[in-house]
Amino acid sequence: MTTVERLDLRDAATAAAWDAFVLACPQATFFHRAGWQRILREVFRHDTHYLLARHGDRITGVLPLAHVKSWLFGSALSSLPFAVYGGVAAADEASAQALEQAAMALAQRLRVPHLELRHRERRHPDWPEQDLYVTFRKALLPDEEANMLAIPRKQRAMVRKGIKNGLTSSIDDGVDRFFALYADNVHRHGTPALPRRYFAELRREFGDDCEVLTVVAPDGRPLSSVLSFYFRDEVLPYYAGDDVAARDLAANDFKYWELMRRAVGRGLATFDYGRSKQGTGPYAFKKNWGFEPTPLHYEYRLYTRDSVPQNNPANAKYRVMIETWRRLPLSFANWLGPFVVRSLG
Repeated sequence: MTTVERLDLRDAATAAAWDAFVLACPQATFFHRAGWQRILREVFRHDTHYLLARHGDRITGVLPLAHVKSWLFGSALSSLPFAVYGGVAAADEASAQALEQAAMALAQRLRVPHLELRHRERRHPDWPEQDLYVTFRKALLPDEEANMLAIPRKQRAMVRKGIKNGLTSSIDDGVDRFFALYADNVHRHGTPALPRRYFAELRREFGDDCEVLTVVAPDGRPLSSVLSFYFRDEVLPYYAGDDVAARDLAANDFKYWELMRRAVGRGLATFDYGRSKQGTGPYAFKKNWGFEPTPLHYEYRLYTRDSVPQNNPANAKYRVMIETWRRLPLSFANWLGPFVVRSLG
């Protein structure tokens, strides 16, 4: 018989068993790791409901959920805010269904307008889905030069331009250089920055599986930085930031090549370029690297809503807010941003 219970992070043995299951389950991702629960609670103050299925004493499925309550966007039960992947990861269909039934019952008890499950594979063709996002994943070749030659010619020329400009990369101990570049970058795009504490907590929680790589000019000036996650044999560059001078020096292109090159050196097999919205600059950039998009299936169970929410910068009704945010002084935007962005997810 399959039973469903909640994970209590104070129960270290069960949390370790959760992570052992996640590491072994093909459907699971870095975002299914138990440590996200602490970050969502402590940094963003979201109520979390980490559900696990059991057959006897054996964990057979997990479903991490967070209840996001927002004065701006309403509330939702989601798997998982601030994650590009989520939803059910299970060893069998009975466990998957038990977890989903428990999630739907929880959503109705919480009286949220909708339940959102961010699956990589379609599970419910009869549920409405958000068809805005795709992911880009590609196998890494074991030889560094072979990976260079696999990059399309025009993009490869940009990487070589960065090398010719004398750019170098290093792994940072902290998040200071990364956060300065990231916060300035998102401000220029009219988007609130996540708090510096969030990135510091990611590093503390996940250790060597969360890494910051920074590219510098020959004079030592930081130009571009990326915070990446490592899971099994994959690398996932997740948050990034660039100086205004980075484009002319090809620092952004060089940054991802350095990350790819270092991943090959570590014997990793997959480069996961992560999520992008269709028809955007990041989407085109990743295509230029020879990566092909794969649709993501963000599936919704609607309760008091008539349609899938569109809480993203592509929504025309947020254009005024974006333009206003760009005009705010950076220091004020960095102070105000965490109060706003916790509701975005």
